[in-house]
Amino acid sequence: MAAEKDQQKDAEAEGLSATTLLPKLIPSGVGREWLERRRATIRPWGAFVDQRRFSRPRNLGELCQRLVRNVEYYQSNYVFVFLGLIVYCVATSPMLLVALAVFFGACYILYLRTLQSKFVLFGREVSPAHQYALAGAVSFPFFWLAGAGSAVFWVLGATLVVIGSHAAFHLTEAMDGEELQMEPV
Repeated sequence: MAAEKDQQKDAEAEGLSATTLLPKLIPSGVGREWLERRRATIRPWGAFVDQRRFSRPRNLGELCQRLVRNVEYYQSNYVFVFLGLIVYCVATSPMLLVALAVFFGACYILYLRTLQSKFVLFGREVSPAHQYALAGAVSFPFFWLAGAGSAVFWVLGATLVVIGSHAAFHLTEAMDGEELQMEPV
């Protein structure tokens, strides 16, 4: 624990702390803390993509063992692969970018309006949850036209293929305290 704090202080002295590297768009709170924990536990990308570490598993037992161990070991790397696929999907779909802009624009307008006064619709005060539901309802046709449903399933499918194949074919790292196992003869 003390060693981690020393490393963090050294990194902050160099200007490379996780808080300065994270985008300023992510508000402080649970989401930012979760992302910082993911960044702290990320494995080296060189070892993650080293082609010499890939091989075909000998049997189904080894395949299952690789899947479990690699998903556990490279969990943070896989999260960033997933986020990268989301960014790729959104960046390559202009209509999806428009739909997201409409949704976040509606949320921003509602936020600015609630700063001035309470949002009243038909003589009733509208709660923030209902306001964001209204923003979603306004932007739903844009998401439908943009094919957001197919984009979600593309991201999920691509994630399963990329992560599943990596976890299945990447040799497992030696775990601390790993017991020796005998192979069947």
